[in-house]
Amino acid sequence: MPTVVPRALPLSLLAAFILAGCADKGAAPLKKGEKPVDVASVVRQKMPASVKDRDDWAIVLAKTFESQKIAPTEENICSVLAVAQQESMYQSDPAVPGLNKIAWKEIDRRADAMHIPVFLVHTALKITSPNGKSYSERLDTVKTEKQLSAIFDDFIDMVPMGQKLFGSLNPVHTGGPMQVSIDFAEKHTSGYPWKIDGTVRQEVFSLRGGLWFGTYHLLNYPANYSAPLYRFADFNAGWYASRNAAFQNAVSRATGTKLALDGDLIAYGSKEAGSTELAVRKLAIKLDMSNSEIRHQLEKGDSLAFEKTDLYQQVFKLASQKTGKELPTEILPGIQLESPKITRNLTTAWFAKRVDDRRARCMGLN
Repeated sequence: MPTVVPRALPLSLLAAFILAGCADKGAAPLKKGEKPVDVASVVRQKMPASVKDRDDWAIVLAKTFESQKIAPTEENICSVLAVAQQESMYQSDPAVPGLNKIAWKEIDRRADAMHIPVFLVHTALKITSPNGKSYSERLDTVKTEKQLSAIFDDFIDMVPMGQKLFGSLNPVHTGGPMQVSIDFAEKHTSGYPWKIDGTVRQEVFSLRGGLWFGTYHLLNYPANYSAPLYRFADFNAGWYASRNAAFQNAVSRATGTKLALDGDLIAYGSKEAGSTELAVRKLAIKLDMSNSEIRHQLEKGDSLAFEKTDLYQQVFKLASQKTGKELPTEILPGIQLESPKITRNLTTAWFAKRVDDRRARCMGLN
């Protein structure tokens, strides 16, 4: 059962509680000279008056910051709002243009991959679904990811062909006002302050779930970044992607090997070494490390602890010696964004800079 969070603490006590808990929880801490603010009041002030459920956002974000022990600062609040504005224009369940075509295309793709005739799948989708309409009718008129996720859940549960096509893998991977990963949410439910009546997937599509898990992904991990820009990149590419891209850059400089600065240090799910790991192995003698030691330390790349490893520190030292200058420890990952919903040539760097501009406007900095 989810943990029930007590009623709001006085701001002074809450601030002390936050500072004490940040080291353990990893939430973005108060910086020197920063003062805590009232989250709900700042949300009401910063959000456009045109957002009809602005009071609900204020209440949910106040509870979110309290339950995750995130420093209640204007920068942190504006960071969350900036991501939500970029991803959904402050809509809990935003409409996606052409979603019905995207859905049909995914169904046909999976049918082809499973060597099932498309016409058989389309015929199966003409049966009546639990809400009284056929699956085809629902797919033809689907407008939001919440609706599409529900269709696939019904199809998987009710139709044998649905199990064969999708198993338990609903193809809708993100949802809610911050478009947070459903897989991420399912792995980070500890401390969730509301009772989840359905599934975590369904909760992500609610305002409270989308904001809570989205805020967790954005702010609730420790990082030694100089600016919010790099957290925005991590939100898009994965925790520590900006730090890891800088490490890859150092490896590239130290070895002369060209690497994709994507933040992926090892090939997860494969026994074979990836390009970054192979490049690091070229330094094995200088590092005085075996291949297994290199692998073991690279596996810490999804945590702050990686920065304390001998591998991390020695690679930057070798790279600095070779280039004659200190190298950056944070770089925007060079990742091309790919999704059926994306119709333009976009990158993680574009996303991070766009969100950072929104944060700055929220704070009145530009």
